Amino acid sequence: MTTLAVIGLGAMGLPMARHLAACGNAVLGVDGSAQARSRFEGACAPEDADLSGMEVVITMLPEGKHVRDTYTGLILDRAAAGTVLIDCSTIDVDTARELNRMAAQRSLPQIDAPVSGGPQAAGSGTLSFMVGGSDRDVARAWPVLELLGKKINHFGPPGAGQAAKACHNMICGITAMAVLEGFALAEAMNLDLGQFYTLCAGAAAQSWTLENRCPIPGIVPSAPSSNGFAPGFAAQLMAKDLRLAQAAARSSGQTTPFGALAANAFTDFADGADGGLDFSAYYRTLRTGAPCPQDD
Repeated sequence: MTTLAVIGLGAMGLPMARHLAACGNAVLGVDGSAQARSRFEGACAPEDADLSGMEVVITMLPEGKHVRDTYTGLILDRAAAGTVLIDCSTIDVDTARELNRMAAQRSLPQIDAPVSGGPQAAGSGTLSFMVGGSDRDVARAWPVLELLGKKINHFGPPGAGQAAKACHNMICGITAMAVLEGFALAEAMNLDLGQFYTLCAGAAAQSWTLENRCPIPGIVPSAPSSNGFAPGFAAQLMAKDLRLAQAAARSSGQTTPFGALAANAFTDFADGADGGLDFSAYYRTLRTGAPCPQDD
């Protein structure tokens, strides 16, 4: 049994904490929201969190600023030397590297380990991890990663996990735009959309997005479009992830014109009234004839 704290009991952190507890570990849930704490037995507010006896502390928070504040205002002061820190948030590469440097100064092994897979995978221990950190620190964290994930890829030194996630997310965003625009064009040309889906699913246009985020209600019963576009992955999160990818592109000097267009399109949509819906709801904007966002 491992003694862990999970800081951030949101859409991903909560099922991760529940799965770790179901595996027989002692898990302390920590969240600033009383509503979030009510969903995990024994959870506490950050100011009440005792991390002195924790072997592992996992963070799953919205943005880099939240993770940095949690490290500087809680973890670095309260975790004992040797406690393994695993940041599963999706944040920028520079902040990930900064967190690792701060942790090393306190003799705290630390890795960046953003995930792919969504809440269902988080709750079933089948996440995919993209990991950055030293070989020694990753080895210390590996047993916990194995409880939570079925695919664990160590990409290199601190920040490499976030770099891989940025590239992965940009591919997802561009693919999503292609699927949504393809169906918008098919509908505009009065094609049978069920037949068009069958074509694409069995041909070169097949993708995870096509099969899990088909934008036409009723074709894929489990897709958000068939359920009022309830978010499997909200447009606001897609926009945030694509902006992180663009920040990585700028810092590395690599041009990514399609990634920039996807980031602008999803950001504009996420800033509107439907930003909390699944990203595939952008299809409705395409069909209403909204102007195409241009690269800045």
